[in-house]
Amino acid sequence: MAGVIIGVTIEKYTNKSGTLRWAVNEAYTSAIVQAGGIPLLLANGLPRPALESFCSRVDGILLTGGGDVETARYDGEDHPAVGRPDPARDETEITLAQICAQQKIPLLGICRGAQVLNIALGGTLYAHIPVQFSSSLQHDCHALDDARTHLAHTVQIQPGSRLHQVVGETGLPVNSLHHQGLQRLGSDLQSTAWAPDGLVEAVELADHPFFIGVQWHPECLPDQPATQALFAAFVKAAQQSRK
Repeated sequence: MAGVIIGVTIEKYTNKSGTLRWAVNEAYTSAIVQAGGIPLLLANGLPRPALESFCSRVDGILLTGGGDVETARYDGEDHPAVGRPDPARDETEITLAQICAQQKIPLLGICRGAQVLNIALGGTLYAHIPVQFSSSLQHDCHALDDARTHLAHTVQIQPGSRLHQVVGETGLPVNSLHHQGLQRLGSDLQSTAWAPDGLVEAVELADHPFFIGVQWHPECLPDQPATQALFAAFVKAAQQSRK
């Protein structure tokens, strides 16, 4: 896996002194490193030609988790629970997902990242699951002290899917840190995992070497064999697709 470069998306925030900073949870980069890849962080706000140039220089793209995508991006239903959007990040990540889909560049989308790739291909979201999707299951576990490692529910994985081939399981316990979810799937996307209430938890793109989105946060479960297998398969696909 030597020299396999994975572009990683990041978010912008303002610290206590009012300075704008870039950030990404270390768990993402650690998972890439553990799988044998080299993470390369990408700032938001670059024009499409620059993003195309970036994609030509890396071997794969990781769309990380984070805040809500602007509802106007998918003609969604506004709700007070929807967080303040970052238009530059939305545009950057949607463009990256489209480039990866078109150019067969390996891509892994996590939580927000799975939602972004769905929007990029014309899909929609539940802007706030508790009011738009009938379920007694708690998907947003942020309030728990152990939220990122708490196994909130299981997901059922479609036998024979790429995700199934990668993790080797048809059932998997996962964490859950989202109040939005996949509604109508984007063009050529296939649902490959579901929560017990039927909410889509994973998607993949047909006829693509590796284009997978998962709604949970595998990077926060580094000791789970499925996490290790997922990142290892991602980095391997990136290596095999080198230009």
